[in-house]
Amino acid sequence: MSARIVFDLDGTLIDSAPDIHTGTARMLEEQGIAPLDLATITSFVGNGLPHLTKLVMERVGLAPERHDELTARVLDHYNAVSGELTRPYPKVVEMLRQLKGQGHLLGVCTNKPQGPAVDILKITRLGPFDCVVGGDSMPQRKPDPAPLKAAFDALGQGPMIYVGDSEVDAETADRAGVPFLLFTEGYRKSAVETLPHAASFSDFADLPGLISDQLAKS
Repeated sequence: MSARIVFDLDGTLIDSAPDIHTGTARMLEEQGIAPLDLATITSFVGNGLPHLTKLVMERVGLAPERHDELTARVLDHYNAVSGELTRPYPKVVEMLRQLKGQGHLLGVCTNKPQGPAVDILKITRLGPFDCVVGGDSMPQRKPDPAPLKAAFDALGQGPMIYVGDSEVDAETADRAGVPFLLFTEGYRKSAVETLPHAASFSDFADLPGLISDQLAKS
């Protein structure tokens, strides 16, 4: 049985935090401020670039009325380095190839802006995906379920499964009413047992089997 499988991007398919860290560090350097450490920036990932920039600004005391300006600067710097340090997580490439070979329809639903999301998928040679919904593709962003529902709608018909790594992803799947498979090695901040999920995994080699198990229950 083939399914519609949608993936989160940052912290799920790719470890992009080092490049995001560089983008924020260069923005802060322009303001004469020392960069925040990688762990802090990683903890800010998940709700989209505008929210991440807001958290950075609050942490260092930058005026909130500059938010739009500084978000644009972070995006410019991120786009300039995107792909330099970003890498797919181990076995992601093989996993996607296996699922595609089994006839599943694959999509991405991310809070990363659409353009950078498509670009990094090309740079990291992930896919091909049948749809990509970015954080600026529609008025709502995750954890609102609308973007995830739009991704599934774009994929057509079939059972639905969402794969992600974070609290935002778990809430999005829960609100959309779709099974959620949790990758435990991404940017999650809460304990695994506190997040609603159908199954969890730390090795992408295990994901095709978990998907088969989930489809057998549907």
